[in-house]
Amino acid sequence: MTRQARPLRIGNASGFYGDRFDAMREMLTGGELDVLTGDYLAELTMLILGRDRLKDPGAGYARTFLRQLEECLGLARERGVRIVANAGGLNPAGLADAVRQLADRLGLPVRVAHVEGDDLTAANPGSLAAHAYLGGFGIAACLREGADVVVTGRVTDAALVTGPAAAHFGWGPGDHDRLAGAVVAGHVLECGAQATGGNYAFFHEAAKSGADLRRPGFPLAELHEDGSCVITKHPGTGGFVDVGTVTAQLLYETAGARYAGPDVTARLDTVRLTQDGPDRVRIDGVRGEAPPPTLKVGVNRLGGFRNEVAFVLTGLDIEAKADLVREQLTDALAKSPPAEVRWDLVRTDRPDAPSEETGSALLRLVVRDPSQEAVGRALSGAAIELALASYPGFHVLAPPGKGSPYGVFEDVYVPQGDVDHVAVLHDGRRIPVPPAHDTVVLDELPEPPLPQPLSHGSTTRAPLGLVAGARSGDKGGNANVGVWVRSDDAWRWLAHELTVDRFRQLIPESGPLKVTRHPLPHLRALNFVVEGILGEGVAAQHRFDPQAKALGEWLRSRHLDIPEILL
Repeated sequence: MTRQARPLRIGNASGFYGDRFDAMREMLTGGELDVLTGDYLAELTMLILGRDRLKDPGAGYARTFLRQLEECLGLARERGVRIVANAGGLNPAGLADAVRQLADRLGLPVRVAHVEGDDLTAANPGSLAAHAYLGGFGIAACLREGADVVVTGRVTDAALVTGPAAAHFGWGPGDHDRLAGAVVAGHVLECGAQATGGNYAFFHEAAKSGADLRRPGFPLAELHEDGSCVITKHPGTGGFVDVGTVTAQLLYETAGARYAGPDVTARLDTVRLTQDGPDRVRIDGVRGEAPPPTLKVGVNRLGGFRNEVAFVLTGLDIEAKADLVREQLTDALAKSPPAEVRWDLVRTDRPDAPSEETGSALLRLVVRDPSQEAVGRALSGAAIELALASYPGFHVLAPPGKGSPYGVFEDVYVPQGDVDHVAVLHDGRRIPVPPAHDTVVLDELPEPPLPQPLSHGSTTRAPLGLVAGARSGDKGGNANVGVWVRSDDAWRWLAHELTVDRFRQLIPESGPLKVTRHPLPHLRALNFVVEGILGEGVAAQHRFDPQAKALGEWLRSRHLDIPEILL
């Protein structure tokens, strides 16, 4: 494709493997599109696909994508919409072949290409799946050569947008500002309905204003040649798009002002959002810098086996009951104790409860060990033997099973030149994609100037969420919590009130961990990164909320002294 002036309309039909099946058809029939993307991969998904591949070497890709194409491939061709998805997972070549077979069966002359080179499992002994995060120029090469469908393995989520944009507008590796704008657009689109009202902190206000949040539509970006865009959705679909929903998604699973990728480093501190009409948010002003010289590699390994049991403690003497069963099981497991034992008492009970369930607490025991036996039969036997010999009212939510394998995730970095990024075309030709030649080692930016503190009178003890929204997520063993407000006065208060020390007070389990605060004044936002709170990643299920999805909502529920003029 050559450089063109008209906007490129890029939609999204999947935010994860298992997202709404009908979204592909809805996006193809709901309005005008040039490209339809789908994000099917996450850290946990790569582990799941790795286990699939152990059972069947021909597996390793998102089979849901094929079923969606069976219904929609003809529709996409009829409407001239190209499809770009990372559904190839661990086996993009296998998925490309499967799509070709599907197209032949449907009698559709479709050109299918794929991107490979991300698989570094062989270079990481002991790993189940190790894959580099590639950029968008392999996708761009496939599209420039006429591909109708492009499937990839592990690329960055934003590459699904930067690739089509580079192909459409003729951008090259040095177009940093334009590429950075596409990265921001891609980051907003990647999680589907999270940009159109899904999982939104102020959902109740939106519902009162008439937004239908029962079935939010999926987002699309009208991307311009200069890298600016408008985030919107098809007319008549559910949900809504405003500065708040876009801000929330921008903060999701990010860290500081520099958002690094293989093609470009986008400066999130330059992003400007403007409401451009109903369900339309303009993003402009995004600046880009050269990418770092290394690529991130996500390494998934099997960490061992885990098991858990939840004891139900009802009525009086909850703490004493918990102490008793802890002591009993500690003694019972003493001969062959698991490598890791974790107890959590969750006080969901209330006094004089109107139902048995609301009068009960949960004592959760989680064990991990390299041996399945240590967490399986040993635990289940010890726990069940207490059925008639422990605290009054003894019962469990479910008996412990044999123990299941769990994974651990880590990210390592390799020089960009160590990865053979290749676009494999529909006719079998292979186009090598060179690594970025202009790279810069990332440095921390100085903290931006903060606004003058808010002058205010009296305060009221109230939840932070009355004035601030939040969205949180996981990156390996770390979690981020993005917090934003909707007025300049609220920003003047938040920027000075929600310090790292205050965050630690409100989220006590972050106390012993490293917490870094990143102010983003243009977004009226603070982004906190809590290192190690998720242990060895989501697959290890280190905590109650293993992906930190609700960490932001917990923060919003905590009380502090809020100026009454903001309430």
